[in-house]
Amino acid sequence: QVQLVESGGGLVQAGGSLRLSCTTSGRSFSSYARGWFRQARGKEREFVAAISWSGTRTYYADSVKGRFTISRDNTKNAVYLQMNSLKPEDTAVYYCAASAYSSGSYSLRDYDFWGQGTQVTVSS
Repeated sequence: QVQLVESGGGLVQAGGSLRLSCTTSGRSFSSYARGWFRQARGKEREFVAAISWSGTRTYYADSVKGRFTISRDNTKNAVYLQMNSLKPEDTAVYYCAASAYSSGSYSLRDYDFWGQGTQVTVSS
């Protein structure tokens, strides 16, 4: 059974940092692009960041550019999201995902596998 499991969420004050991790089991995603999305209460799920299968290309939403960094370790079948200078508007459930579009994608529809999400809450 394929599983993507996020961890590292929690409560942090504005200006603080968190590092999310997403580990996988059941298959290798080394040839897949990986992405992070988030969904705030009452809002649609939105793109946050993506990374190509090789790690050479990264993509960010304008709202997180310069504050968040996505990375991956294919030897561990893992992807990470380093979040710095957090703001209250970053509060959401964060989901990791895997896409067969190996170069990376902004679109939710291009992602085939999803985790269950981890809550990030930023207090003001």
